[in-house]
Amino acid sequence: MDYRPKIIQLQANGIAFSALACGEGPLVLCLHGFPDSARTWSGLLPALAATGYRAVAPFMRGYAPTEVPADGRYDPGSLAADVFALADALGAQRFFVVGHDWGAVAAYAAATNRSERLLGIVTAAVPPLPRFLSNMRGAQLRRSWYMLFFQLPGIAEKRLARNDFALVERLWRDWSPDWDFTAADIAPVKQALATPAARTAALGYYRALLPTLLNPHRARPLLGTKTTTPALIMAGTRDGCIGTEMFTGSENGFTGACDTLHLDAGHFMHRELPGEFNAHVLHFLDHHRPPGDSAADPLPGEHA
Repeated sequence: MDYRPKIIQLQANGIAFSALACGEGPLVLCLHGFPDSARTWSGLLPALAATGYRAVAPFMRGYAPTEVPADGRYDPGSLAADVFALADALGAQRFFVVGHDWGAVAAYAAATNRSERLLGIVTAAVPPLPRFLSNMRGAQLRRSWYMLFFQLPGIAEKRLARNDFALVERLWRDWSPDWDFTAADIAPVKQALATPAARTAALGYYRALLPTLLNPHRARPLLGTKTTTPALIMAGTRDGCIGTEMFTGSENGFTGACDTLHLDAGHFMHRELPGEFNAHVLHFLDHHRPPGDSAADPLPGEHA
């Protein structure tokens, strides 16, 4: 059977999303981070489809070819709203989420927002926000220099695109120092960030974080709410972006099952160790998959 992902179009939360999709069965939303694109999941999507899951990886809000949102919001609450709206558009009441980097933030936000709809979450490379904030000191402050730089409107956008996105390549090398990525690996990221509007959108995720944390109404679900959602959290021991010490105490945000694994890889562990990463994801999903689930209908809007 052909498990190669196809492009689909979805309307969700007032945004026209493009996504890669394949397979039938329980829905697994795969969410990418920065600087990245939905094509980062090219190894996981077919593996999910081959084992009886409906795998869908949207280009996150603002990342081309997904639309730049008219509301200009990139806070974690809006990302969580996208998650549920995408599931609604795909006709799934309960579903799994796999998230890397900002996709992990979206997964955590969704879990603390409406845990009853989530069968489980798998996150990679980013701990829950309370852990990240409480452990932010010393070496991690130095690793996170880019978060401060991205607060500079206009300047950061220009620097991001300069010299054919040399900053993106620098971040990839710093964050996954042992990954020998190719020009073909990074090309989809450059395409997703090709327009000034898309670059502003991608940096908007960072610019929305502090105002969210300073707003008690928006911060409470992220920082003060525990979730019953089962979780698997993966950290890279060679991650140059977020140190493994930042994951200490991650289980404190969960009242249900929560396991943390450390992989011998960098920030892009799902690309560096695809076989090992996929095996951990599939083991978790199979363990939490509802009994008797049958294959779903074909994805709406699917085309080659």
